[in-house]
Amino acid sequence: MLKFARTRFKRGATDAEREKLKQELFTFRKTVEHGFPHRPSAVAFDPEMKLLAIGTRSGLIKIYGQPGVEFSARHSVESQIIRLFFLPNEGRLISLLDDNSLHLWEVNIKDGKSVLEEVKDFSLEGRLKKISVCCLPSTQEHLFLGTEGGNIYLLDVKTFQLLDHIIYQDVVMQNVPDDYKANPGAVEAIAEHPTDSNKLLIGYNRGLIVLWDNKSCNAEQTYVAPQQLESLAWHRSGDQFMSAHADGSYCIWNSADASKPAQNATIPYGPFPCKAINKIQWLTTKSEPFIAFSGGMPRASYGDRHCVTVMQGKTHVVFDFTSRVVDFFTIGDTDRECEWDDPHTLVVLAEEELVLMDLQSEGWPTFRMPYLSSLHSSAITCSAVQTNVPDQLWDKITAAGDAQMAANHTSREWPIDGGSVLSETPTSKDLLLTGHEDGSVRFWDVSTPALRLLYKLDTKAYFSTHDDSEVVAAADAGEEDWPPFRKVGTFDPYSDDPRLGVQKILLCPWSGTLVLAGTAGQVVLLDINTEEAEVDLEVTTVNIVNDRDGFVWKGHDSLTPRSTTVKVPAGFQAKHLVQCTPPASVTALANHSENQLLAIGTSHGFSIFDYVQKKVILTKCTLNPNDLSATGESSMSRRKSLKKSLRESIRRLRKRGSRSTPSKKEAKPRVEAVPTTDLDAPEKGEEAAAPVQRLVEARQPDGDMASMVRCLVFAETFLREGASAGLSLWAGTNSGGIFVYSVTMPEADKREEEDVVAELGKEVQLKHRAPVVALSVMDASSVPLPDPMDVKHERADAPNMNGAHTVVIASEEQFKVFTLPRLKEKTKYKLTAKEGVRVRKVGFTQYRSRSDEKHLEQHLSLVTNVGDFLVFSIPQLRRQVQHSCMRKEDINGITSTIFTRDGEAFFLLSPSELQRCTLSARVAVEPLCMLELPEGARPAPPPEPEPEAPAEAEGEGEKTEEEKPASVPETLPSVPAIVVETSPPNPVEDETEEAAAEEAAAPEKPESEHEAEGVLADIQKTLENTSILDSTADESKDSVGDITLDEIKDYIASKEGPDEGSADKPAVDEAPNEEAGAEEQANSTQDAVTENAVTADSEQTEGGIVANDEIPTTKTTGLKEEDQEDQQVSEPLQELRITEGDDDK
Repeated sequence: MLKFARTRFKRGATDAEREKLKQELFTFRKTVEHGFPHRPSAVAFDPEMKLLAIGTRSGLIKIYGQPGVEFSARHSVESQIIRLFFLPNEGRLISLLDDNSLHLWEVNIKDGKSVLEEVKDFSLEGRLKKISVCCLPSTQEHLFLGTEGGNIYLLDVKTFQLLDHIIYQDVVMQNVPDDYKANPGAVEAIAEHPTDSNKLLIGYNRGLIVLWDNKSCNAEQTYVAPQQLESLAWHRSGDQFMSAHADGSYCIWNSADASKPAQNATIPYGPFPCKAINKIQWLTTKSEPFIAFSGGMPRASYGDRHCVTVMQGKTHVVFDFTSRVVDFFTIGDTDRECEWDDPHTLVVLAEEELVLMDLQSEGWPTFRMPYLSSLHSSAITCSAVQTNVPDQLWDKITAAGDAQMAANHTSREWPIDGGSVLSETPTSKDLLLTGHEDGSVRFWDVSTPALRLLYKLDTKAYFSTHDDSEVVAAADAGEEDWPPFRKVGTFDPYSDDPRLGVQKILLCPWSGTLVLAGTAGQVVLLDINTEEAEVDLEVTTVNIVNDRDGFVWKGHDSLTPRSTTVKVPAGFQAKHLVQCTPPASVTALANHSENQLLAIGTSHGFSIFDYVQKKVILTKCTLNPNDLSATGESSMSRRKSLKKSLRESIRRLRKRGSRSTPSKKEAKPRVEAVPTTDLDAPEKGEEAAAPVQRLVEARQPDGDMASMVRCLVFAETFLREGASAGLSLWAGTNSGGIFVYSVTMPEADKREEEDVVAELGKEVQLKHRAPVVALSVMDASSVPLPDPMDVKHERADAPNMNGAHTVVIASEEQFKVFTLPRLKEKTKYKLTAKEGVRVRKVGFTQYRSRSDEKHLEQHLSLVTNVGDFLVFSIPQLRRQVQHSCMRKEDINGITSTIFTRDGEAFFLLSPSELQRCTLSARVAVEPLCMLELPEGARPAPPPEPEPEAPAEAEGEGEKTEEEKPASVPETLPSVPAIVVETSPPNPVEDETEEAAAEEAAAPEKPESEHEAEGVLADIQKTLENTSILDSTADESKDSVGDITLDEIKDYIASKEGPDEGSADKPAVDEAPNEEAGAEEQANSTQDAVTENAVTADSEQTEGGIVANDEIPTTKTTGLKEEDQEDQQVSEPLQELRITEGDDDK
């Protein structure tokens, strides 16, 4: 017994220490969202603080300043943001939602950094009060709210309440022609006069425009436009304004002349019907003014284009975007007092990207984006992370990217530079590589919260596609020069050829070798070069199923490499192409840079390629010989014939039950002697597994997917007893098969002459046949074997080769650790009892203590198909933490997850955003920033309304009954607020008394003087026996004494009437009902008392007590035992609400 107690005590202490250590090692938080907000719907800019705000359809607000300054918040309801308004230089923002609510946000300091918080909100109710347009004047005191009903309301920005002042439509219409008085439509535009803040231009939907003087509440001028109105814009001088219309025209008006436009309506892209001009701006400079507008394209020929037109003198450019234009505005450094607008930047928010144009530089080039980049310029198909990139490679990549982007971008500094960054300069340079559907790879700097594009690589140049760039160029040359389109932005959702899609990316940071694998079985090897070069691409074909007779590939063809020399700029340049046959998508990839070996896996098998001698070392087909036709169909072919489906179903039925697991044999004779090992063979006592773990049953492999290679790993370890460590290749398949090949390398001086030899060392099969997601070989210290190049450059410690190695095999359903070379099971973990949980992505990560840098642990991190992150220790396979991160329906997010070596993770939050999160308590990249407001920037908050003074209540209480107004006959004199609590009698166990209790709880009207006397007696008796605060009780006793019998009679008589039918109702104080109610309350709890409060249907008046005929609200409050005895009363009290302050009453 003593031994057991010691063991339990020791284990308890150890568990407590481990839990404390876990807090030092692990955490989970989402740190930053990289990319472009999904489905933006509104934009605003603060010209004083240089901040940009973007609102989305889901109610998210994001504010950006200089790179690294970012604030975000979300509305409590998921509703589309219609408009955003900055209160300049105040760090405050107003949002308008499509549910007709307005919200005030502030950037405040919290926990040493600035955060965005909602402080106030306001809603307008009613269809006619639906807000159609808003205008924030230069005074920033109130917000004009134009509505569908035609009225304009004023919202006080300080109190965030409506002002009494309303610009009614009928008042505005007094001097309007009769044709427009009937229904001018909704308020479509409001524009403040540039020199007189009291004047507004109000535009109505049907084309009526009114110059309104808000000070005198008078319409100075009335302008009648011939077309439906869309937008208004003032000239800087205030003498003229411009109106844009639904027919694609705009008009210029003299503000002093309302009879007709100063110039005839201009249709820039007429005379054929055009789309509406949605927004227009008129901006002055020292030379020619700018006119910028969105829309207005000819309906027939360019109705599907999304454009913003900018005109200045003879310069005319139509900026053409691939996605719909949400809004645009210009940035200038001038204030309201300046003579000119002088815009220097045009900002256009489209649905899929943000683009800034430099209006001061020749040709109006675009800005290079330091953040808010469009990650999904082409759909993301894969991604990879490379942390701690060497400076040499980093400098080469950035130099190539700078040269690549210099031609199309301005050299001016980024104009949105508000706020200050608090985080320190990162010491590690981290790269994110994204592969795209169009065959491109983009290199992103993820060292900081601001995701910045460094370099773009395009593999399309090495192939002849269906839609070559030469054809596109010829087509573009044949287009008309009018309108003068210029394609801007990077978003391009259309792919020339889906076979170009990049599926796997590997980058060696030391050798500079990049390996890209594609959808059509192409694998491109590239090296980085600082000079431009001409490339003659060498091609090697790898036939993975060459030893399988009868195999027929029914999928897509492989890509055709260019036969001519390709001129490639500085950066990554292709040196070799490996084409797999059949040209199925590459599913696994491994690169051993030190020995320059490449392993390629597809749905049919895998191969080893030596890119020193440019020859194939090994091909292994993983197809089942009895089911060759199953994988002959391309993954891109989505339909099967009915005949084939029936044939496969019948074949599976015949095999089920009688087929034993065949050992997979290599075609070569030397491999046939290698036995197949069952890693999941049941051991003695395995049936007695812990009940919290679900039984992992053997699954029937899917014919179409069983042969797919899921993972490939090079490792230098022990495969034979007594032999020294050697290079090996491990391959895991979708059917739970694992192939281990021993790779023999020639001497270094004979590397180019002698061949590399690969021999099958082990072939094993998991009994449950779950897909092998990942595997890793561990050294004698249970540390994953490092990359030999990292060891060579002293970025990692040399592996411990002085003991037994182990291998961790992670399938979709369980994890196992085996010792090498005998493959003896050491530990295992089956996923928990939650049915349907599968492992989707695995990363072998290291976690360092945040308080002790020397403490480092190796763990297995993973994400499941239900969106949970889990961390397991190695080799013990004990679960450390589990966090829910994504919805199980978010398949794209789950399958796109990648882990870094240090415990961070990336996954797709939306098609345009990557969510970054951390599982490490030490490593996190998140925005730490501050927004410093100038002194007195925000106005002082309005004083809170003072509560009613007790003196006033006393004064009211001193009034005599004769002075009280006769219009309030139902009220009784007010008395101080008291809480009357009753303790019920002893509980009664009879359940039939519940109905009687409910009947007693319903308030009834007294019918006679006798009943009134009973009510008064109850009040006095209860106050005498009720224990409250001493002072309150004393006041209650004194003041209640003045409630006279006549007053209660008057009250009862006023409440009774011929229509009430009270004569048929029982009296309130009938003994049976009261006792039943008390007994039922006692049944509920002995430690509870009932406080019954009667609330009035009408507002409370001077009298002070208002009775209610509705069913009262009952609350129970626990009492101390010593107070219960004082609280007991014989009968429940008739409900009364007694107000404070009338002491004298």
